[in-house]
Amino acid sequence: MSVDTKKKENVGEFKNGGREYRPTGTPERVNVHDFPDKELGKAIPYGSYDVSANTGWVSVGTDHDTSAFAVATLRSWWDTIGKARYPHAGRLLVCADGGGPNGSRVRAWKIELAAFAAETGLHVTVCHLPPGTSKWNRIEHRLFSQITMNWRGRPLKTHQVIVDLVSNTTTATGLTVHCVLDTGQYPTGIKYTKEDVDALPITRHDFHPDWNYTMRPCDTP
Repeated sequence: MSVDTKKKENVGEFKNGGREYRPTGTPERVNVHDFPDKELGKAIPYGSYDVSANTGWVSVGTDHDTSAFAVATLRSWWDTIGKARYPHAGRLLVCADGGGPNGSRVRAWKIELAAFAAETGLHVTVCHLPPGTSKWNRIEHRLFSQITMNWRGRPLKTHQVIVDLVSNTTTATGLTVHCVLDTGQYPTGIKYTKEDVDALPITRHDFHPDWNYTMRPCDTP
């Protein structure tokens, strides 16, 4: 799986980049400013891209872009699609950027992954891309770029509009996307210590152990 957070989007009558066909003289009316709507807020799309199946899973969050939200998206994909598609899987490889909620230095990311591994029984291997190379993360050009092209020129008026537009994203090479709205609460400011991480059932790889590691489902080799 290739995972990442797409750019946060203002929800409401706001300009959206790109061009879309409209009848002559009937342009889409939008606000002249881009201050976020106090009630609608922002949409936080977090995606998981299944490289082998060419399918995407996107959770559109309404709260905060945290590690808990990132792993919740991965968990939703596994519970809904993953375990049915790969019933005999014992391992999961996750390719992620080096920063953000799934960053290599983020303790909460590892804590949440350990819980996910324990729940699913999967050995979850994470490979972080080195700093400055996030553009090579496959989700960027195989999923997020296609979503951007699909909703170009259309105001993202509501969270449901965003979910529908993401779900309707397809390509000639067979990409399909499943999108859900996640209204869960993901508070910020939760602190974990180095001791908390050291106590996890984690195996660090010989090559760049800070970027490459496996979270075991239980405290066994």
